[in-house]
Amino acid sequence: MPGDGEVPYHLDVPMTTEHLWVGIGLFGEAQFGARFILQWIASERQKKTVVPHGFWYLSIGGGITLLAYAIYRLDPIFILGEAFGLLVFLRNLHFIRRAIRRRAGG
Repeated sequence: MPGDGEVPYHLDVPMTTEHLWVGIGLFGEAQFGARFILQWIASERQKKTVVPHGFWYLSIGGGITLLAYAIYRLDPIFILGEAFGLLVFLRNLHFIRRAIRRRAGG
C-alpha cells in the first residue's frame, strides 16, 4: 500500500541490459522524430518548405543509434533499412558541404 514505507514492486525491478537497449532505441527514435520538428519550425519561419542542415545531422544521429539497436536485436530487415538510410543521409550531407565549399570559392 502507498505510504507504508515499502517501494512498489514496479519500481524495485533492477536495470537489465534489455532495459538499456530499449532506452537506446527510444533515444534513436527521439532523434529521428526531432528532425521533423526542426524541419517544421524552419519551414514555418521561412513560409516555405525547407530542409535545414540540422535535419541531416539528426537523421544521421538517429540512424546510427537505431542501427546499433537493430544490430543488438539481430533484425536483418531493420538493419538493412537503417544502413541504407544512413547512406542516403550521409550522401545528402556530402552534397550540402560540397555546395558550401563551392560558394566559398574553395
